[in-house]
Amino acid sequence: MTGATSILLLSRLPEAAEQQLETRGPLLRVETPEHRRRLVAEQGAAVRIVVTTGLDGLSAAEIDALPALQLVCSLGAGWEAIDLEHARRKGIALSYGPNTNAEAVADHALALILGARRRLLSHHATAQAAVVRSKVGMSDQIHGKRLGLLGMGQIGGRIARRAQGFEMQVAYHARHRRDDLPYAYFDQLLELARWCDVLVLAAPGGAATRHIVDAEVLAALGSEGCLVNVARASLVDQAALVHGLATQVIRAAALDVYDDDPAAMRELAACPNLLLSPHIAGRSPESMQAMVDLVLRNIDSHLSGRGVITPIPSP
Repeated sequence: MTGATSILLLSRLPEAAEQQLETRGPLLRVETPEHRRRLVAEQGAAVRIVVTTGLDGLSAAEIDALPALQLVCSLGAGWEAIDLEHARRKGIALSYGPNTNAEAVADHALALILGARRRLLSHHATAQAAVVRSKVGMSDQIHGKRLGLLGMGQIGGRIARRAQGFEMQVAYHARHRRDDLPYAYFDQLLELARWCDVLVLAAPGGAATRHIVDAEVLAALGSEGCLVNVARASLVDQAALVHGLATQVIRAAALDVYDDDPAAMRELAACPNLLLSPHIAGRSPESMQAMVDLVLRNIDSHLSGRGVITPIPSP
């Protein structure tokens, strides 16, 4: 490889992390969608490496506008918005960050379960308003409750182990049963939803899982059930969820990912039995450092001719 190794960063990182990336070559930082289009159009010829996420992605048109592109690194475990097929046709190496943020996401999932079941948000507001305890409804414990997991990969497994600390019963639905796990397996999501008290989504995004949680699944979860999503917004039919919350089809929901279109956000904001966090489940100082460290290792390994350390699996 000749010339400077320019890196196009499509997802902003903490300053220290960006400085680490800059040790591998000039860094082009994207600020806005319009800035992204301008950078690709005006400086794309110099870009040899793209660092992105599964949500920020990289389109076929952008790949075509980067003639020197040799490597795409996805921070974290997702890659659904990257046009992998087009990149592979052009001989571009592809890497991702498995397990780098799994601990943080699992921690956050338990926080959302507790927040929703224990009604922490509304209790905070009533405490601030000096409402006496006798006037406040009781909250559910999670000890002994039934936890259903959609997805049993690295994140799902960590959530399950944490839930066992609360002596929750754990079961899961995934594409395949795992014989190495002690948890009950349901081959239909609908049956898992009927069984569990809390349904946590920890599955990949993409066409295969789009709106997998629909009105029928929410009805199966039932009026005492709680939905928690730390995966991708696309897994949930959000219109069905808003209706289900408003009509008490389900008891509560806690979402780290959701459609943040202004109209959709107004509908979500009207749901009093909903707890939101701004897609931060995977973000912690430890996880961000682990992501950047793995990206740097993949870059170094690729540039040395050894290939990437964590290639995105072929279909």
